[in-house]
Amino acid sequence: MTDTFTLAHLSDPHLPPLPAARMRDLVGKRALGYLNWTRNRHKYHRREVLDSLVADLKAQRPDHIAVTGDLVNLALEAEFKPAQAWLESVGTPQQVTVVPGNHDAYVRATRHHFVDAFEPYLRGDAETNGTPFPFVRRRGPLALIGVSSAVPTPPLMATGRLGRAQLDALDRQLADLSTEDAFRVLLVHHPLHSDSRMKHLTDSKALRAVLKRRGVELVLHGHDHIHSTTWIEGADRQIPAIGVPSASALAHRNYPAAAYNLFSISRDGNKWRCVQTVRGIDADFRVTQIKQTTLT
Repeated sequence: MTDTFTLAHLSDPHLPPLPAARMRDLVGKRALGYLNWTRNRHKYHRREVLDSLVADLKAQRPDHIAVTGDLVNLALEAEFKPAQAWLESVGTPQQVTVVPGNHDAYVRATRHHFVDAFEPYLRGDAETNGTPFPFVRRRGPLALIGVSSAVPTPPLMATGRLGRAQLDALDRQLADLSTEDAFRVLLVHHPLHSDSRMKHLTDSKALRAVLKRRGVELVLHGHDHIHSTTWIEGADRQIPAIGVPSASALAHRNYPAAAYNLFSISRDGNKWRCVQTVRGIDADFRVTQIKQTTLT
């Protein structure tokens, strides 16, 4: 067995606190989102939770960190600089890869702010002709493939979409990677399966068709704020698609407390070995190991 590469995954930090908002910004969907934040969400998205989780993650000394979106809440202009500072505290662009979530593209007026703010963290190894997604970043034995499912949606909706152009480009990139000895990890915000009409990935069927044709070794996502593992059909084997809770959340209703995943990846003969370790926060803001699972 060769050396092990460790990939950490966290998602949906919904960076608290929400900065002061101008009245002219709080119209349409943002007005409802702001009301929801001030009445409910601020109670369980807590900065001390996020800080404790990230401190524990960094203490594990992963080789790379993936963040699958929803760094901000309402995509207010005032949210992006604090989010930049937070991501820089997590690691450098060489150490961290990020893709956007639906809250990062909350409204059309600021839908492009995420790419502008975090471009070094989603810059692929090759030129993309002005289109940042999908991108490929090689880190150790990994090929990290980032796609964007973040699109502005009407009030009360949180759906995602990749679109035909992105799906076609992904198909070509995965075809190229199929000839390389790489552990391919797809990073996307929305899960590939959802029963929610209001929160699903609208072209999930098309994405799954690409993965069935080309294959990857692992899919990482956020969005649902829960622990989840779904197995989807790949080119020659089942692919684990794994989600995590919000990285800043206290346990509430049916949602678990903040957690992150570590994936220990190594070569075992002519196969890949991947072991998942889940670490989560308790009521005293201590982070402990919840479980460990061999995926492949």
